[in-house]
Amino acid sequence: MKSLLAQEHLLSKSTEQLHVLNQNGFAKFRDKLTGIGLNPLKPTSIDIFQMNVGKMCNQTCKHCHVDAGPDRKEIMTKQTMQTCLEILSKHDIPIVDITGGAPEMNPNFRWFVEEVKKLGKHILVRCNLTIILAGKSYHSLPEFFAKHHVEIVSSLPHYTKFRTDRQRGDGVFDKSIEALTMLNNVGYGLEDSGLMLNLVYNPTGAILPGPQKTLQDEYKLKLKQEFGIMFNNLFVITNLPISRFLDYLLVSGNYHDYMSQLIDAFNPAAALGVMCRNTLSIGWDGYIYDCDFNQMLDMKVQGTSTHISEFDLEALSNRDIAVNQHCFGCTAGLGSSCGGQMV
Repeated sequence: MKSLLAQEHLLSKSTEQLHVLNQNGFAKFRDKLTGIGLNPLKPTSIDIFQMNVGKMCNQTCKHCHVDAGPDRKEIMTKQTMQTCLEILSKHDIPIVDITGGAPEMNPNFRWFVEEVKKLGKHILVRCNLTIILAGKSYHSLPEFFAKHHVEIVSSLPHYTKFRTDRQRGDGVFDKSIEALTMLNNVGYGLEDSGLMLNLVYNPTGAILPGPQKTLQDEYKLKLKQEFGIMFNNLFVITNLPISRFLDYLLVSGNYHDYMSQLIDAFNPAAALGVMCRNTLSIGWDGYIYDCDFNQMLDMKVQGTSTHISEFDLEALSNRDIAVNQHCFGCTAGLGSSCGGQMV
């Protein structure tokens, strides 16, 4: 499977995605915020510095909002990483969240993790698990992560082979289980180890996810019984109608019903806690966004410095957050963020 960009698909263009999202006469997300006194949406703090260090990935998942894959060549340079380190050294932003693509495929990934750790920051890495088995140079990742007390966040769409492979590709489930075993073997997910291993659940179809606690209990029971796998938390994330998942919705004829579900399930309590209110998202080329989803729609931060070369924390802390129709995905039901459900 090729990325949408490699296919020269119309939806590889952010402008076309936004065009689709803003037709059909649906209620406007901005109007929903106005109705609860949150327009404009403002930051509460900046606690998380999330970095997409490249769109290259060893997988091409059907639901991927990044449109990542082996054919994507966008990679953050060491110079851009160095600028990020300078920003982090000057500001009290406690968490650095490293994502991709497969962030480990950036040639400067390990160097960057080591340098961030020297600054005393808490590091999260969004690891797709199968990268650990993608070649000998990656086999030592569990030990590297453990050495630097990196918190691991890894996608596992289901605790069954069929449903995971359906979303992420044939053979992914078996490789994921092997990688999880390797992480458990160095202490990840084990009680009192201090090494955090969190899994991520995304629905495999055009549905909203169920309650996080219920799903977490099911995952823990099934993975322990069947494979001896242990982990800390399950993060439940709603699929947002952008990129490949938007393509799936349109091709399958589910777009209208899915958008209606998201809008009907709008939750003011979830809107109060959306991740863009305490997060900055940094693109592989150094541009700044309110969140990872805005980044993939090329919706840069508004009314302030848009690139790390002109980073202004005070201005960014007082910006108006850019929103559009895809934001209904984060505010539906129990809410959705990179850290799971919010309500």
